[in-house]
Amino acid sequence: MGSRADLLAKVTEASLRRALAAGSVVRQSRGRYALPVRPRIGERAELAELALSGQRAAHELSGTAILLSAAARWGWSTKWVATLPQVAVPLGRKVSPRARRSIDVRWRPVLPGDRDDGWVTSRVRTAMDCAVLLPADEGLAVLDSALREGAIDRDELLFASAGLPRKSSSRVESLVRMASPLAANPFESVLRWIVSDISGLSVQPQVEITDGDGPIGRVDLADEELRIVIEADSFEWHGQREALERDCIRYNRLVADGWLVLRFSWDQVMHHPERVRDLVLRTVAQRDSRVRRHVA
Repeated sequence: MGSRADLLAKVTEASLRRALAAGSVVRQSRGRYALPVRPRIGERAELAELALSGQRAAHELSGTAILLSAAARWGWSTKWVATLPQVAVPLGRKVSPRARRSIDVRWRPVLPGDRDDGWVTSRVRTAMDCAVLLPADEGLAVLDSALREGAIDRDELLFASAGLPRKSSSRVESLVRMASPLAANPFESVLRWIVSDISGLSVQPQVEITDGDGPIGRVDLADEELRIVIEADSFEWHGQREALERDCIRYNRLVADGWLVLRFSWDQVMHHPERVRDLVLRTVAQRDSRVRRHVA
């Protein structure tokens, strides 16, 4: 990415024209050029492509990449990815209809101290924007990812949330306190959010469980008092015969040791959260009475 002047300081005008004609360089906006997007493989590569798209859009509008585009820049996994680059521009800025068809434009102020590399919101500002503007489950997934990366910590996020307007501050602070660097991925984060308000249930992410024979393994979510395990099951994890065999042994050991195991697919968690919550709610009501009778 660079300006025409930057490129012509290193190559000739003729070389630049040939590169444009060959498609090895593309014109992003007037006077700005970039390398074309190349197909890549894997989540990190996908995030890199999303970040590059956000960077180009930010330069095109002389704005700042925000929200999911900014999260991609920091390598944070999210519940969903942005269908269009998300860019903030100053209040009152005119944006052409053509640009608005290809860019999700938000008229929001971004102070210089909240901007990084000249085109994207800082980590803390990105986390706060996502917690304020996205649905709570998506915000929690971003906060989990931010803490998991390790470049910022909970105290920094709590300090930032205290500076938000009152109508947002309390909600964001609650999300920050719920966030955990132990959460493995957004799938698990969203599942944790779905069950977070069920009375009598208190799940922790990535809990190590043992029985009389030794370690059983790490489960996605567990309430150790009620002895309930809630798993976010993906096809990728269980798609191999060896993995299926290991999990059969693992789940049987959990049940034999008194744990109740609930397993939910990605589609159930992402598209049918009310069904997931209802099943967990009914299980907790049943389990709570049995555990209390056993303890008594």
